Amino acid sequence: MKTSLALASLSAGILVLSGCSSPTEEVTVTDETLVAESEETTQQVETTLFATTTILGSVLEEIVTCVGDDTIAVDVLMPVGSDPHDFAPSSEQMARMADAGVVVANGLGLEGGLTDALDQLESDGGVVYHVAEWIDPLPFAEMATDEHDHGHEDEHSDEEVEGHGHEDEHSDEEVEGHGHEHGEFDPHFWFDMSRMAEVAGQLGIELEPVLGAESAACGEAVAANILAAEEEVMEILDVIPDERRLLVTDHEAFSYFAARYNFEIAGVVIPGGSTLAEPSSQELAALVATIEELSVPALMGNIHEQSDLLTAVAAESGDLSVASLYVGSIGGPDSGADDYRSMMLTNAQLIADALSAG
Repeated sequence: MKTSLALASLSAGILVLSGCSSPTEEVTVTDETLVAESEETTQQVETTLFATTTILGSVLEEIVTCVGDDTIAVDVLMPVGSDPHDFAPSSEQMARMADAGVVVANGLGLEGGLTDALDQLESDGGVVYHVAEWIDPLPFAEMATDEHDHGHEDEHSDEEVEGHGHEDEHSDEEVEGHGHEHGEFDPHFWFDMSRMAEVAGQLGIELEPVLGAESAACGEAVAANILAAEEEVMEILDVIPDERRLLVTDHEAFSYFAARYNFEIAGVVIPGGSTLAEPSSQELAALVATIEELSVPALMGNIHEQSDLLTAVAAESGDLSVASLYVGSIGGPDSGADDYRSMMLTNAQLIADALSAG
């Protein structure tokens, strides 16, 4: 029955074509014509490039868009808002990543849950670009609470920061993840836009065998766009007085930002560069003392990972405000931070508002 209906439909189509043609015009449909029409109406993705984080995905997508080849797609492993430190891929994602064979990764230990998968991909002949290794990465800084010894060792030694119930749990042991959770070097390079511009330019060169001859030029164009946005970031931050350019953050992610844009890291709630560690009450008390001593105007949090510890420190330090920034991920649609450049501009405005107010 279905075959008869299909034949009837085909016959009707031929009659319509005959009616539209002149009596002497012969209409011929060849195999080549059908293939050409199919290619025009259906664009097949032939190559997929993977990026681990949404931040790298944003930059990679901009390069691919510039190249203008619709057969090349970008797939971002981590969804918007996920924490790069503890994200683990699904089996389906691992299979698609293995099929693609090309991954743009941050590296330097940022994607802890992806380490085994990326190692396996490389051992199987795939290509993984560890881009943070390209840009002269910074070593992890010493804790700001160690740098600012203001004679408050005993002021809070027996006190608990409100909302934190671990007075003795870590008192005589090294806090898990303290110091160098990722290794010697800090992986959070994207907070220095000049370094991200360098990565974009290098990616354009490295991906030329995949993206074609336009790749290097597109990498340079994206780098130029990033540097132009950085000029706007600097203008926004210029309103903050020197004495208020102090950062206290939920974890050690802003060293590149501080070094590039003339800020001081006054302290971090979670030491060691990872969100997975847990500070002791003594460390939190020392941080509160530092905040009070330096008159830090506001604290910096993560819009995607609200920290109860940071809120407790803010309350203990005189009900300071907490600015929620985009740290390990861009924002969603209509967030005003839905690509790398707008994320950095939004963060700059939030920091400027928080530290210049009052």
